[in-house]
Amino acid sequence: MIKSILAMALAFALPAAAAEPTQGVSGSEIVIGTYTDLSGVSAMWGVNNSNSWRMVFDQVNADGGINGRKIKYIVEDNQYQVPRSVQAANKLINRDHVFIMVANAGTPMNNAVMPEQIAKGVANIFPLTSARSMYEPLNHLKFGLGSSYYDQVRAGLKYFIEQRGKKRVCTMAQDTDFGRDITDGVRDQLKAQDMTLTGATLHRPTDTDFSASVARMHDAGCDLLVLGTIVRDSVQIIGAVRKTGWNVDTMGAAAAYDEAVSGVPGEVTDGFYAMTPMLFVAETSTDPKVKAFTATYRKEFGKEPNFAAQIGFTGAEVVALALKNAGKGLTTDSFIASMEAIKDYHDIFGSPAISFSPTKHQGSNQSFLCVVKHGRWQPVEAEPLGY
Repeated sequence: MIKSILAMALAFALPAAAAEPTQGVSGSEIVIGTYTDLSGVSAMWGVNNSNSWRMVFDQVNADGGINGRKIKYIVEDNQYQVPRSVQAANKLINRDHVFIMVANAGTPMNNAVMPEQIAKGVANIFPLTSARSMYEPLNHLKFGLGSSYYDQVRAGLKYFIEQRGKKRVCTMAQDTDFGRDITDGVRDQLKAQDMTLTGATLHRPTDTDFSASVARMHDAGCDLLVLGTIVRDSVQIIGAVRKTGWNVDTMGAAAAYDEAVSGVPGEVTDGFYAMTPMLFVAETSTDPKVKAFTATYRKEFGKEPNFAAQIGFTGAEVVALALKNAGKGLTTDSFIASMEAIKDYHDIFGSPAISFSPTKHQGSNQSFLCVVKHGRWQPVEAEPLGY
């Protein structure tokens, strides 16, 4: 009895073991990292997106930081290549000791990096891709910002079937994880509406001649082509369709919602539809907050913000809010809990409301249908679509 009392007294007399320090968090700093395309085929997305993350974090720091800490933001160039992404992630996690990673670019790049990243306990927040694997299967360290490619094509296809009477749907998609997300969405929505796929083609991202594939879809009698394409292959397929004189509707996902697609000389892509989780409004908005965003971006980077810049701004604002709400005792767990507590967040661009929970790590599954008119994207419906 005396021994046990002495043992208890000794235990209370000893100082409590210090908690394990959280990687990337010190008394004065939070280290956040990104790998993205700064000089490769999708640099127009990577540069502008990461610019906005930096712009938000710089303003946070200028305003005194978050709960007494400044954000140190490190961006690595992956040139839209898997090996470079693995190398960049290794540096960010093991040498720079980042707290979280944000806006990592590319579906195959994130899929290659995430297993080791998650094993290291580093959260992957709002990657610059709309693939479902960015938030599925549910993992407490994975968060997606908006609707996935899968959600987008399901919502768009539902609209075309119910509002435009489409009956013979075909797909032309990249033979990649990205393309398969598109095709899966089409097949599942057709199944939900008791329909089947009329025809399908697959192509490599490097393919340039689509005349034979377009001819096959024409002969199949398709009345809607859903494209699992990005920029260059979107333009080339649409161009091949136009050359045949075939008047068929074509629809893509957010990867094709790009000014490089809408602005092709000669209005070649006029009439092409795309689904997007967010409308590009920076050019024309009269909202004071959007105008301030555009002016600040122009001043800091010497150019106009594009759609990817808007996505970056919204993502960075949400992350800054979660960091603030996590409090001074910032840990990975407190940050995740703070993210999961965000409900009905509305950005300055009029995007669908963003909400998370312990069982839902996708901010929204709604998206807008847009069409190219006279070289510019215009919304078809004022409200976002779901399925």
